[in-house]
Amino acid sequence: MIVCSCNVLSDSQVRETCARANAPRSPFQVYQCLGCSPQCGRCARTIRGIMDEALKGACETCPAVCPAAGVVPAE
Repeated sequence: MIVCSCNVLSDSQVRETCARANAPRSPFQVYQCLGCSPQCGRCARTIRGIMDEALKGACETCPAVCPAAGVVPAE
C-alpha cells in the first residue's frame, strides 16, 4: 500500500527501512534512508505508526534486560 503519494513510498519500504540494524528514529530519518524528503507531510503520522509497530515487534525479540524497554538488571 502506498503511504506517501508525494514520494511514492509503500508501507513495505518503510517496514524494511525500520528493520535495519541502524533503524531510523523519526519519520524524517525514514525519508532520508529512502533517498527523499517530506513534501506535504500528510503521511508522517502513518509512517510513525508503521515505525511504532516495527519497534514493538523488535522489543518482543530483545533480551529481558533492555535499556530501550526501560528494564534494567537487578543489583
